[in-house]
Amino acid sequence: MTKKTICWLVALVLVMGVALTGCGGAKSTSGTKNALVFAQGSDPRGLDPAFVDDGESAKILTQVFEGLVRYKPGSTEIQPLLATEWNTSADGKEWTFKLRKGVKFHDGTPFNAQAVKMSIERQLPPNRKEDMPYAEFTYDGVTSVEAIDEYTVKITLEKPSAAFLANMAMPLSAQIVSPEAVKKYGDKFMENPVGTGPYKFVKWEKGQQIELAQFDDYWGDKPKMPTVIYKFTKENSVRASDLITGATDIMDGVDINDLKMLQDKGMKIVKEPGMNINYMGFYTNKKPFDNQKLRKAISMAINRQYLVDYLYQGNALLPNSILPSFIPGYSKDVKPYDFNPEEAKKLLAEAGYPNGFEFTAITYSNPRPYNPANGEKLAAAIQADLAKIGVKMNIKSYPWKEYKQVLFNAEGDAYFYGWIGDNGDADNFLMLLDTTQIKGSLNSSKYSNAVLDKLLEEGRACLEPAKRAAIYAEAQKIAVEDAPWVLLSHNMDMAAYRPNVKGFALHPTGVHWLDIVAKE
Repeated sequence: MTKKTICWLVALVLVMGVALTGCGGAKSTSGTKNALVFAQGSDPRGLDPAFVDDGESAKILTQVFEGLVRYKPGSTEIQPLLATEWNTSADGKEWTFKLRKGVKFHDGTPFNAQAVKMSIERQLPPNRKEDMPYAEFTYDGVTSVEAIDEYTVKITLEKPSAAFLANMAMPLSAQIVSPEAVKKYGDKFMENPVGTGPYKFVKWEKGQQIELAQFDDYWGDKPKMPTVIYKFTKENSVRASDLITGATDIMDGVDINDLKMLQDKGMKIVKEPGMNINYMGFYTNKKPFDNQKLRKAISMAINRQYLVDYLYQGNALLPNSILPSFIPGYSKDVKPYDFNPEEAKKLLAEAGYPNGFEFTAITYSNPRPYNPANGEKLAAAIQADLAKIGVKMNIKSYPWKEYKQVLFNAEGDAYFYGWIGDNGDADNFLMLLDTTQIKGSLNSSKYSNAVLDKLLEEGRACLEPAKRAAIYAEAQKIAVEDAPWVLLSHNMDMAAYRPNVKGFALHPTGVHWLDIVAKE
């Protein structure tokens, strides 16, 4: 081979390298003008509204699917969506929805009453499957769904339900799916979602990203961005770095330790009171925490104000009730047990533990929307408080996917957990202590109180707001005094975005709408 030939080959390799680098750069849509890139902590569990129960899924589902109604921006008031109007019968048991005409699913099939009927009926007995986590809650008491005509649907309940319309606006379970696509994909619909939303599904690269594209035949205003990318990055600090460099445009799960850095770099911060509760729960159906005095003692030994001020650096609110203060039915008169270590010691003695005792609490290893510090740091802070009254709390930590199973199995004596509200209704929080929820995964404390159960049943059927609020005020009082949980904090919802992003906002339910967001 001649020297001239070698030089030519070297030059060719260099040119090809540049070309390949250019192709590699073109593969990623991050940071481009045509794509809006949203960074979140993990993949969704799936993209079928009937089979998922997590916030990471809900965010993406909200772009692809729509329900009959939706929440107004910034609140949980209800407004029309796929239904243009609705009415109820005098006894509150029949709901009739008039449907929007001229709507298409992403596969080109028409949206109509039959699509609504199928979407709901697949989540009702006998079609309902055990792995449909929200079906029983969303459609509680629904006895039938009838297509009156092509654009009218009547849903009949066995009894009045004050929360029914709010349930129908949820980003999980209540969204309407394409009957033809469900038939076509079967179990694979979870990875091939087809809805009526402003964005349609393009592809899912597991562990990396999901790509959505604007739906050209969308019935409403066209999305401001042609492409949306949901990028999955586990580490909060890496998401923050990507935002600063412009690799992404928006991120949630902002670490409180990254706040100042993000602000100093010119990033915009969204901070809103969260519709959530962060708590420590006791298994009340077994020793030692079947003893209410013992639960009360532990409650009084925990310095909740310290957690809010230092662990969460002021980015959380101290709760007096299970309910956040903006939920209708919230009672400001409920009084939780104040921090009082000396009184806690007296209660320990009265409960039969004058020299303290030892127990095991399980927790999760990762941050959660209601606890951005992560479960291990929270448990360690409480462990230190309890040691001061002679109580030894052993901590067992699990990754989130494993944690939910060990919690369901009631491992240990106590646990750390939280709840993000689904629909802005008081019952959505208080039901977590209903005896009927013990058989599932919602009432993790296995708590049972017949008086509370009766109040919750009355509240669900009461259609008068003032009377309903009085019922829930009494329910909140019982829940706090009986102490199945220690109410630790209401976390602030936070997200960050680059200064050229316009129109982004958080919703109290934890979702967002990206069709109204633009990049300058």
